[in-house]
This record gives sequence, structure tokens and C-alpha cells, in this order.
Amino acid sequence: MRHILLYLALSASLAACDGDNSVRITTTSSSDDQSAGVLKVIDALQCPDSLGVLTRKGLAAAGGANCVYGGPKGADVVLHLVKLDDRSVDDVLRDFEARASADLPHTVARLAPGAEDAPPPAIEAGDTTTVQAPGVDIKTRGEDASVRLLGLKIETQGDNASVRIGGINIQSKDGQNVRTETSTVSVDANDNSTRVRTRAPGAATRMTYVLADDQPGDAGWRQVGFEARGPSGGPIVIAVVRSKDRRNDGIFDDAKELVTLNVGR
Repeated sequence: MRHILLYLALSASLAACDGDNSVRITTTSSSDDQSAGVLKVIDALQCPDSLGVLTRKGLAAAGGANCVYGGPKGADVVLHLVKLDDRSVDDVLRDFEARASADLPHTVARLAPGAEDAPPPAIEAGDTTTVQAPGVDIKTRGEDASVRLLGLKIETQGDNASVRIGGINIQSKDGQNVRTETSTVSVDANDNSTRVRTRAPGAATRMTYVLADDQPGDAGWRQVGFEARGPSGGPIVIAVVRSKDRRNDGIFDDAKELVTLNVGR
């Protein structure tokens, strides 16, 4: 079971499996799903002076269309209010994903289909092991494992596994070389690179995108991404996050809280 989880978090060329050694993915309700409400239509951003580890830089842009925050170790968060006008939500999200990915082009290349495979970490029964990669925290002790990615939580005890991500519940049996992907969640990993996408179903927009790498880009960023949320028809509030620290869950969490403050959960 631990090998499944380590492949999910870290291995390259993750391939879908069928039969007994399989991953079963079904939609499910979680506490986050149940607490999700109707997202608000707004015409200007709320940009508090500070929120969590984030501190606003200067004033919000004229018209309340964006504001900039600084975080620990040079991290930054830019909050955008995006009107759809004649564009589709998908076009807007693809544009923001392309912008974020441009900060880590080598990571995108490493995660592309056909990239060189990386072997899984070898873990012997009874060992205590810790694996840390960009946005990934894995701890194992004997038959038990704990896996944390941004937006992903996995807990195992022996042969039992529970996975929660983006309203998806994943139950798996022992196996290797597995990939989880549906219309609402995608997790890719290759050696020291990680990419996570989640998108909730429905007319409203709720999407998270994270790209992380041990090897920084030219500007020093190791983790980039965004949280996007908004009602059907827009506008969409998007918090774009960039960090030079590979372990910055607090920054992403606070960026999400900025989005929640503006449009709701």
C-alpha cells in the first residue's frame, strides 16, 4: 500500500491499472463540499491589510481589480478580479495556468508524457521513512503512511487507505505504477516535480492549480499556482501564488482565504 502512495506522490509515468491491483475513484461528499455555498457576484475586491502570513503591498489597483501581497521568504500573492466578458471560464483558467507554468518550464517538461521514468523509493517493512519534495510530505512507519500534498491528504494503516482530494474519494488495493485522474482531479509527479489540479463539478468555478519543483526556475520560484473561484457567469476571483520555498502550505491556505473573503467558499 505504501508503494501505491509513494508512486502517487513522487513517481514518473504514472499509468492507470485495472483488476485487483487497481485504484478505484468515485465522487463523494466531504466536509468541504457540504459547506460550499453560493458564490457571490462582486464588482471590486476586498483587500485587507493582512491575512495570516500575507501582508498587502501598497493600495489595491484602481477599480479594485487586483492587489498584491507579500509573504515569507519573498513569496508573493496577486489577487485578481477577472470579468469574463466574451471569454469562457476555461479560456481564462488556461491562460492563468500557462502564466504560472511559464515560471517553471523545466517542471512542465519533466512532467510531460514520455518523460524519463524515476524508480519509486525503496521502503522496507518496519522502517521509518520521511520523504519531502516540493509540496509533498510523506512519512511512513512500518505498515502505516501519511501523505500530504497541496490539496491532497492520504492516510493508510496496513492495507487500508483513505484519499481525499477535490471532492473525490479514492480507495485502492496494493499495487504499483498508479495514476489518479478524473474530470475533477489530476495529480502528476516525477522525481522532484509535482503538479496538482483540482476542479469541482458544477456551474460555479472552483479550481486549484499547483506546480512545484526542488529545482527553482530562473527567478528562483520553486512553487507556483493559483486558486480560482467565482459564480456561473463570473466574475472570477483568482489568487496567483509564487514561492521560493518548497514548503509553503500556509501561503496557499491564506491565498485561498483571500478568495473566500471575496466570493465565499
